[in-house]
Amino acid sequence: MPSLDLYYWTTPNGHKITILLEEAGLPYNLHPININKGEQLTPEFLSISPNNRIPALVDPSPNDEDKSLSLFESGAILEYLADKTGLFLPTSGAKRYNVLQWLYWQMGGLGPMAGQNHHFSHYAPEKIPYAVNRYVNETSRLYSVLDKQLSEKLFITGEYSIADIASYPWIRSYEKQGQNLDNFPNVKSWFERISARPAVIKAYEKAETINSSASVTEAGKAILFGQKS
Repeated sequence: MPSLDLYYWTTPNGHKITILLEEAGLPYNLHPININKGEQLTPEFLSISPNNRIPALVDPSPNDEDKSLSLFESGAILEYLADKTGLFLPTSGAKRYNVLQWLYWQMGGLGPMAGQNHHFSHYAPEKIPYAVNRYVNETSRLYSVLDKQLSEKLFITGEYSIADIASYPWIRSYEKQGQNLDNFPNVKSWFERISARPAVIKAYEKAETINSSASVTEAGKAILFGQKS
């Protein structure tokens, strides 16, 4: 199988894809896109990711196409790779849609709310208590939703799936989000279970070789938070 090309940076959305690639044992080339330096704004990257966000994936040999396929949006990439490999997503029926609804829960809820939490708590030039409290509290609510879902399950939908792979990298920053996993015991057990998976460990080890610092420079903030049309 030809190697996939993953355009990536060390963010939760980037980690989702490296985890799945490692779990599935797929060959891939990792192309770092340093979002703190504006590399996501180059014409070359925009040709495969028009929303100027990582990750993006290029498959030179799709299952049902002769030409290469490029994809952006982490949820779409996870769904595509799961279908390509037949792993971590049921092929049909209620079980498939159960996984997909939790994937979309992460994409539409946990990710955006935790992302705003990060921004207003750590990166905004001025602390706005209303905004900080709004997003810390909403993140807490979403952790409670997940904790309830995991009350009788080892993984979000019972079996390990792309719903877990999508959610885990966002939970990994729980301290940064003002959350205490002791308040969410089912989430804590799930988090520890996934953290111990060899593929997850390998994905984060690769991230360390690319970017060992989670800090964002002032120049990086200007790029990341100052974009307009």
